[in-house]
Amino acid sequence: MNLIPDDSTKIDLEGATIPFYRYTKDNQKYLQFDTSLCGHPEPMVNAMTGLQNLEDGEKLVMINSKPPMGLFPKIEKDFSHEIEELESAKFKITFTKNSESSNSTNFNDTACNG
Repeated sequence: MNLIPDDSTKIDLEGATIPFYRYTKDNQKYLQFDTSLCGHPEPMVNAMTGLQNLEDGEKLVMINSKPPMGLFPKIEKDFSHEIEELESAKFKITFTKNSESSNSTNFNDTACNG
């Protein structure tokens, strides 16, 4: 099951360990990556990289084997998230930058402690 949209553009982000993809769906821009087959700390490293590289109005989509519970407290002041369980027993987590963001997220904090 391919979870990356066919009309996406593959991009390489500095600091990422896997490819990212940009696409637009229903007039919403997305940046997406899939760490569902990666071990720790790759999901955390790539999530922080993706969040740091979001363009204005863009959302980050993470495909992972489970919700990254250690990530949420690190970013909660600046980003909200929605979790969707997929049929493939994977999870789709969509991150949105808060309009009242304090820009206090430490993107270098990639320790997995959750």
